[in-house]
Amino acid sequence: MTKYVFVTGGVVSGLGKGITASSLALLLKSRGYKVFMQKFDPYINVDPGTMSPFQHGEVFVTADGSETDLDLGHYERFIDEELNYTSNITTGKIYSAVIEKERRGDYLGATVQIVPHITNEIKNKVYEAGITSKADIVITEIGGTIGDIESGAFIEALRQIQNEKGKENTFFVHTTLVPFIYGSDELKTKPTQHSVIELRGLGIQPDMIVTRSPIALDNHLKNKIALYCSIPKEHIIDSIDVKNIYQIPINYYKQKADEIILKQFNLDVKKANLTEWKKLIETTDNLKKEIEIALVGKYTELHDAYISIAEALKHAGYKYNTKININWIDSEKLEDNPDLKKIFKNTKGIIIPGGFGQRGIEGMIKAAKYARENNIPFLGICLGMQVAVIEFARNVCNLKEANSREFSSLCKTPVIDLMAEQKNIINMGGTLRLGNYDCHLKKGTLAYNDYKCEDIKERHRHRYEFNNEYRKILEKNGLVISGINKASDLVEIIELPNHKHFIGCQFHPEFKSRPTRCHPLFDSFIKNSLN
Repeated sequence: MTKYVFVTGGVVSGLGKGITASSLALLLKSRGYKVFMQKFDPYINVDPGTMSPFQHGEVFVTADGSETDLDLGHYERFIDEELNYTSNITTGKIYSAVIEKERRGDYLGATVQIVPHITNEIKNKVYEAGITSKADIVITEIGGTIGDIESGAFIEALRQIQNEKGKENTFFVHTTLVPFIYGSDELKTKPTQHSVIELRGLGIQPDMIVTRSPIALDNHLKNKIALYCSIPKEHIIDSIDVKNIYQIPINYYKQKADEIILKQFNLDVKKANLTEWKKLIETTDNLKKEIEIALVGKYTELHDAYISIAEALKHAGYKYNTKININWIDSEKLEDNPDLKKIFKNTKGIIIPGGFGQRGIEGMIKAAKYARENNIPFLGICLGMQVAVIEFARNVCNLKEANSREFSSLCKTPVIDLMAEQKNIINMGGTLRLGNYDCHLKKGTLAYNDYKCEDIKERHRHRYEFNNEYRKILEKNGLVISGINKASDLVEIIELPNHKHFIGCQFHPEFKSRPTRCHPLFDSFIKNSLN
């Protein structure tokens, strides 16, 4: 029988529920158990696909094409497992499913209510994750904080799951804030006490409390929390502020957090294998070199909008014992700034990430041109590849009006155009080209040398594509098309051979990068930037 761990949060958001859930998953996996992860988001959007990156950060895409919360990126990077459509459940998805069933008459004329219909649908999603993944343990993070109106139905569903499955198959982890009050110079446990009271009022007694604080709690404070929250002192886990995020699982391991969970589940406490993770920490704590990489994007005010790219750059840096300093450049501000030499003075590589809409595009085109003309290593991702194609068409092929139909519906030279299957689509949500698609690489190219194979699968999220009508003229002028999707003859990768490193891909390689195994395209980009 699958076991279920639920991670809730109290007092304030931003305590690191996602990292706590990921850390516990990593530890349980290190002991030989198959682990799967899931996130419940209380917002009414069906998924974050139509939300502005400024609202919710990056949209993470799973291999099966689900648009999900950025926390799933943390999950995949920590546990190195591919997640799927069952991994991100929103209030919008739950209500949509229930209303669809009601319209079909599935409820046989019953009055449809929060309990049992909405809560049953939530429970089904939890159980479905366990069944489809065949995991020993499913860890589910609940977005928001206890007491939020939005998450009430989720919490009630979890209470029912515990009632159905029993304590030996369910485990509740509650993350709380223990603030340090300056002036009196002491840690305060009252927020934790009140948060647990709130949770217990909803019918759930936490089995473990993870306390976020700047310093570790002493025995007096842990005894106090244990007394007021009816929990063994050993089940109170310190989550102190750390400089290296990869240290958090080891901190939990030292406090036997995973052992506590396994004992409640009556599962064997197998020997943990954390050798690779400890080696990662040793590497990241002792990076010998530094390098500046310019990230030219549309949403640079919120770094979470590009969190997977930032992480993928770091992963490649770890391989080369190098700290990656990202220079976050707003592409819109480049449009009226002629002094690119000053802006990119210390830059060793330029990366242009994905995005949507016309704003800031001309600034991206200027950055791509600067990289090409000054032989600066360049990596264009999704929109970044399209921008590089537009720049090349304008300034090398002399197609002065080259553009994308996304930015100009009346453009006369659409080197980037709407995908054929997208032309009659009305709804925006969930209708992009999403998830894994095959890509065939041309031998002898930079891409082939990076991947060291001919056929790959990568995750996509786009609506517009390279227009094959301009393929011949672009290739004639030196653009190399090194990767295509054979099934639809779509251009997946472009590159320039007479350049230190210039490559663009239509897909999102950052989603498959791992801290212990960097992605080939980021590996090559950082390697050449260092050289």
